[in-house]
Amino acid sequence: MTRIERAGPDDAGEILTVQRAAYVTEAQLYGDPFIPPLVESVQQIRHAADAGLMLKASAGSRIVGSVRGLLSGTTCLVGRLVVVPDMQGRGIGGGLLGALHERAAEAAEIAAFDLFTGHLSETSLRLYRRHGYRETGRERVHDHLTLVHMRRRAEPAGEGRS
Repeated sequence: MTRIERAGPDDAGEILTVQRAAYVTEAQLYGDPFIPPLVESVQQIRHAADAGLMLKASAGSRIVGSVRGLLSGTTCLVGRLVVVPDMQGRGIGGGLLGALHERAAEAAEIAAFDLFTGHLSETSLRLYRRHGYRETGRERVHDHLTLVHMRRRAEPAGEGRS
């Protein structure tokens, strides 16, 4: 049983460990060991926890996943949805995403949620599509990486999709 709650700056070290474990397969997929989630520092994660809405999923005393949301006007920018490899495929990522949708909408008037992921990240793309995200464009960043930009319109109060 996992529980989802707001993460704080004190969780940054453990979230960094989860993030690095989760993104190793992405780095291998794209042939790039220096993707931003793998080189981010504990201080940067602390700052992200202070600046926006960061949620964590815990199983017992262990953090097993996290997600970030940063409000920009009426849009919530979603980032760094991660689940430790040994707990993937159990609904934790979807639970974190749904909780972020709900909590961001409670905190502010949200019209949409925006995110991006790599074009080869099929599992992530499927998850986002299941949660109502639709592709809005693609951006070629390197020869080996194209970012897929996605958006999900916010649900009117009381009509959650997740």
